Amino acid sequence: MIRNLLFDLGGVIMDIERMRAVRALQALGMKQADKVLGEYAQSGPFGDLESGLITPDEFHKRMASMIDSNVSYDEIDRAFVKFLVGIPRHRLESLRHWRTKYKVYLLSNTNIIMWESEIKRQFTQEGFTINDYFDGIVTSFEAKVMKPDPAIFKYAERQLGIVPEETLFLDDSEANCEAARRLGWHAECVHPGVEFNDILLRYFDKESCRHNDD
Repeated sequence: MIRNLLFDLGGVIMDIERMRAVRALQALGMKQADKVLGEYAQSGPFGDLESGLITPDEFHKRMASMIDSNVSYDEIDRAFVKFLVGIPRHRLESLRHWRTKYKVYLLSNTNIIMWESEIKRQFTQEGFTINDYFDGIVTSFEAKVMKPDPAIFKYAERQLGIVPEETLFLDDSEANCEAARRLGWHAECVHPGVEFNDILLRYFDKESCRHNDD
């Protein structure tokens, strides 16, 4: 029986567009932006920041060394955060709806710069805070490991006090979903153009039919 819903953030709850950030960073003079800024996981200083291995100050210094012009740290952050498009309000409403039926948690590959700025701001649209939408939150920069590494799922299990077999994980990366399944989690991939709410409605409708047949 599913008791918990574990959501990814980018590509599931929040719309993202990698090329917006790539173009903004290239405009600052970062030629290799397209290589180190990935769709599902990052490398270089981006990956180290999301894994919690470096501080924002260290990130800024490393980024500045990869840019061919003199730029401020604020300019770097503004370009970097363009990766995030925003959260449609109806998804926030859906999260509140599902939280009346299940425990709702967040498991995200993200970094403290985005987290403390645009991500938290997007969750204030209805007059609430991010903590009003989830019963618990795990981020890669706090766990110091990124999906699809099995360690982050085990960390989430311990940190949130949830059982994999009772948890449905929703992510936009099939690699992340498969990693979760191998550890005993239920998982559904949220493909581009598909709403997580529709996936949940279909999933629980099928579950209901299966139990009725039994």
